[in-house]
Amino acid sequence: MRRSKKIAFPILVYFLAMLLLLTACSTKAGSGDPAGEGNTTVTMWHGLTSIDLDNMNKVVKAFEEKNPTIKMNLVYTESSEGSDQKLLTAVAGGNPPDVALFDRFKVGTWAAQGSLTDLSSMAAESGIRKEMYYPFAWEESSYQGKLYAMPMDTDSRLLFYNKDHFKEVGLDPNKPPQTIAELEAAADKLTIKEGKRFKRIGFIPWYSQGWLYTWGWAFGGEFQDAATGKITANDPKVVEALQWMTDFGQKYNVEDIAGFTSAAGTEEMDPFISGQVSMKISGNFTVKGIEKFKPDLNYGVAPIPTPTGADFTTWSGGGSAIIPKGAKNVAAAWKFLEFLGKEEGQTLLNADSQISVIDSVNDKYGYKDDPIMKEFITILPNSHNRPVIPEGQLLWNELASATEKATRGNGTPKENLDRVTETVNKALEKYDK
Repeated sequence: MRRSKKIAFPILVYFLAMLLLLTACSTKAGSGDPAGEGNTTVTMWHGLTSIDLDNMNKVVKAFEEKNPTIKMNLVYTESSEGSDQKLLTAVAGGNPPDVALFDRFKVGTWAAQGSLTDLSSMAAESGIRKEMYYPFAWEESSYQGKLYAMPMDTDSRLLFYNKDHFKEVGLDPNKPPQTIAELEAAADKLTIKEGKRFKRIGFIPWYSQGWLYTWGWAFGGEFQDAATGKITANDPKVVEALQWMTDFGQKYNVEDIAGFTSAAGTEEMDPFISGQVSMKISGNFTVKGIEKFKPDLNYGVAPIPTPTGADFTTWSGGGSAIIPKGAKNVAAAWKFLEFLGKEEGQTLLNADSQISVIDSVNDKYGYKDDPIMKEFITILPNSHNRPVIPEGQLLWNELASATEKATRGNGTPKENLDRVTETVNKALEKYDK
């Protein structure tokens, strides 16, 4: 018995020592080095699917080949308000992902509340400059002069018109309307109405992407004072745009139009695809749907008409990548954002899927040889971005409400836009303190 105890004790010590060693190794691998010794894992939350996810995987593959000590871990999170709340909770809890894909529209709100990492100094050191991108993309990625997001892709809005409908009523299918007066005249010729029912409607200003932003800028208005940052929704040109929309609704009876739009379908039943609407304002994101559901649709796109038939413009949004405040691997995360934001990453990300925020990359796709996509690219240097403010969603909601009220006869355009201006500027006061 004594002999066996003497032998058992050294064996016990040996196994305890080995257990401690294995535990220590396991702890090291699980705390900041899950990809193996010397490697860093960058976790990225995203809501990508289909071809967009395939393209992002191409970006990741190329990035990892150039940066063998950094491994990307892509985690799907639904693109919704729920995912926003999940990210906010993670930031508040001190455990956010290293990178998250993000609608640029939200940058002002999140930057103001301190939830985003300032990328300005890292961008400067990496040679990332404003001049590399379309102006609106950089502006929408920045807040109070600091860069908080890497712009990834973009879009633009134009007038879609049915060429066969144009021929049918004696309009030149190769000469879409350029002025507001020409747009009204074409809409009148194209509309077929029986009593209160539209068999076909030529145009509805506020339908699809016909937001007040669309028309306010087309009429030459501004929604924000560049010098003070104050919201100017009651700019006389924006008021003029809403007055035109209101008058249009009165001409065709806004209630009859509402009955038509409330019954409008989507996808293959989209009224432009089905031939129930002859013209509409929409974006390049509509093109894929037409190719899928009505590939033989004889249509064209053109700049959004303006009162003068000149100074054509549009507005753009798009996605971006951000580093949430409190991310653990900022340096490695920035390396990925840098790759994503330069020409190689942009080419892999956007080919056959989206419009890049870099003009030279769009040239590579052959988009400019496509008569439809060419127009969406050509307008981009003259595009606007929505005001980057902490209350961007409030401004959006208030403008939509003002449009609804004015076109339905509930207050004049000026009264409604004065109210928007006052409401949003009052909400912004707390951020000045």
